[in-house]
Amino acid sequence: MDNTEFTVQKRRGIVIWVYSLKQLKTLKRYGLIHYVSRKMKYVVLYVNEEVLEESEEKLRALHFVRQVERSYRPDVEMNFADRIGTKAAYQVKEEEELDVVEANTKIRLAETV
Repeated sequence: MDNTEFTVQKRRGIVIWVYSLKQLKTLKRYGLIHYVSRKMKYVVLYVNEEVLEESEEKLRALHFVRQVERSYRPDVEMNFADRIGTKAAYQVKEEEELDVVEANTKIRLAETV
């Protein structure tokens, strides 16, 4: 029996905006297709982190690709444990307070109009 270990590959999502979905099969060779929006014509593709730059350049060079966007989710810190239930989670800057101005309006009944 094989004693192979499972290693987690670091991956990143790429959103590829295309002109046409006819060439969807050619996108399969760059990574794993996660989602295809036929209405808005974009493809979500997962690519290994090591070949991300190289894959983005190759995808931008394709004639049917309109735009390539990188997912920023791995860059965002997702540890909220130290902020939940503390005052830091509910902090509001004093500069962002809204000024409320009351307008003097007269109420008229429909019968007197």
